[in-house]
Amino acid sequence: MINIMICGVGGQGLVLTSGIISEVARRAGYDVKTNDVIGLSQRGGRVWANIRMGEKVYSPNIIPGEADFLLAMEPLEGFRYKNMLNNQGVILMNNKIIYPSDVVFEKADYPSEAIEKMLETYESYALNATDESVKLGNKMVANTIILGMLASKLSIDDKIWMDVIQERVPKKALDMNKKAFTLGFDYVKNGS
Repeated sequence: MINIMICGVGGQGLVLTSGIISEVARRAGYDVKTNDVIGLSQRGGRVWANIRMGEKVYSPNIIPGEADFLLAMEPLEGFRYKNMLNNQGVILMNNKIIYPSDVVFEKADYPSEAIEKMLETYESYALNATDESVKLGNKMVANTIILGMLASKLSIDDKIWMDVIQERVPKKALDMNKKAFTLGFDYVKNGS
């Protein structure tokens, strides 16, 4: 069984990301179950998804302490969901900070030190996928960079990933998404 938790804030492409992962897993021969909470996405609120894949999956729900991968589209959201990881869990993170309103209005501090400690506790790969995607020409492909990072840790043929990406992203953005995927894949494979 492979358990993947994705978290972020609205507008970061979580639905597309979870859809691609699920379809890739299905084509790779896994039984797949997913669930997500995206209702707050229109206001930039918290969003998350669970993806479970294996020989036979009965529930999409990941129990705290059983996630193999935490895909954090934003550091604070990753910190909020770190309890979902098992002891050998892997964090794949876009470390571009999106400050929540309570931090912006100085009602709370951003937990930078706690996030750093979390990254030291687990096998972690963090890069500013947002800035990297801007360099590629469109900040909207940051989630595809994270997909590439995940793909580098799973034993699923790259061709399946590319086929699903080709079907799911707009044609005009296909080349950019392929470059983003490769960037994320290489970042993890080359040891960041």
